[in-house]
Amino acid sequence: MAEAAKKQPADKSDQATLTTRGVTKVYRTGEVVVHALRGVDLDLFESELVVLLGPSGSGKSTLLNILGGLDVPTEGDVRFRGTDLAAMTPDALTRYRRDHVGFVFQFYNLIPSLTAKENVALVTEIARDPMTPDDALALVGLAERMDHFPAQLSGGEQQRVAIARAVAKRPEILLCDEPTGALDSETGIQVLEAIEYVNREVGTTTALITHNTTIADMADRVVSFSDGLIADVAVNEERRHARDLHW
Repeated sequence: MAEAAKKQPADKSDQATLTTRGVTKVYRTGEVVVHALRGVDLDLFESELVVLLGPSGSGKSTLLNILGGLDVPTEGDVRFRGTDLAAMTPDALTRYRRDHVGFVFQFYNLIPSLTAKENVALVTEIARDPMTPDDALALVGLAERMDHFPAQLSGGEQQRVAIARAVAKRPEILLCDEPTGALDSETGIQVLEAIEYVNREVGTTTALITHNTTIADMADRVVSFSDGLIADVAVNEERRHARDLHW
């Protein structure tokens, strides 16, 4: 990989939203030791969309959990706008997750007995400066479906509710772990369009894990993982629109 391809695109801020330096993660179960991460250096920049690629077990989800404050590294440094996550008290880390980070997972984790609007309201009621649930659902194209229960929504619609819930608190960071993994191609592209729109229009720094190499074309940068390490970093000169992807 040419050195130029590893540089941050010129139109991005020099200030990273999140940085990791020398991050390792070791899991021990009895005598079994698993090195999930082996010294990861990564910057996520303002308003950037980064796709993390790699096989299962390569460390992508572990890194995402650490970036989101759901897990802590065994060694290394993780900073949000210069603040060391490891130095935060448990209460401060909770506020970090609540106020600054939105999560989207492969499974939607909606409450079946609540409507789409009520599922989003669970977040907006505790956020410091939220959108209204109506606005968040409109952002992902579900203004007409907000009074439907999850069982009345398709898989793609449920995932878009999950995205609305994640972005309703106006997070600086959106972390997506295989958000299209349980969806067919057409539905998956609708979900990616919602993520793309939030990234472009709201300016949320976005990291998206996928096994699907086609999705990498919609990113500013593509970070490939192998055996707990960053194996490659590539910059896309132009981002493809999600609607133009096919797989």
